[in-house]
Amino acid sequence: MVNLDALNAIRAELPDHVTLVAVSKTKPVSDIREAYAEGVRDFGENRVQELVEKHGELPDDIRWHAIGHLQTNKAKHVAGIAHLVHAVDSTRLYSALSKYASDSLDVLLQLHIATESSKHGFSRDELVKALDESLLSSPNLNIRGVMGMATFTNNTTQVASEFRALRNVYDQLKPTMGPEFDTVSMGMSGDWRIAVDEGSTMVRVGSAIFGLR
Repeated sequence: MVNLDALNAIRAELPDHVTLVAVSKTKPVSDIREAYAEGVRDFGENRVQELVEKHGELPDDIRWHAIGHLQTNKAKHVAGIAHLVHAVDSTRLYSALSKYASDSLDVLLQLHIATESSKHGFSRDELVKALDESLLSSPNLNIRGVMGMATFTNNTTQVASEFRALRNVYDQLKPTMGPEFDTVSMGMSGDWRIAVDEGSTMVRVGSAIFGLR
């Protein structure tokens, strides 16, 4: 069940330049329809099979965001469905998506900004090296920006610092990446306000809208 009050409060508070992605993973199609009726069009899923099934059941104008860690052997299933792939965290995954994308697929490059080793992503140096060596260059993929997840902690100063670091990488890359490099995806249910303050242009909010999983 969708918390419509929370949904509308978040939408009212977000600046116009920040996109809200409603993270609907594990939630039933009925919940997505309810949010859709409120005007939400951007939904996030992190399980490929669930994304494929929901894509087949729901309206065509939904913009599906593939938000979780994506295995290379699942790339072919996502390439034809996703509006935006948030978590390109390796040159191997980039190459796999390029192989299966028939049109220009929008992707974000994930950076590892948290202290937890369980979170995925390029380091800043790895990303710069891959770009310099043209390992992230394909006519089938359109790099729209960067994504990162902060450390799961109550230390808001640390979270803000990690988000600021991600925004700084984006700002450093922007002059060489072109006009379509316009997205900084950071911030979830517990820290999206901090992320917006630090320059996020896209937040991924699930439990605050759909309830705990």
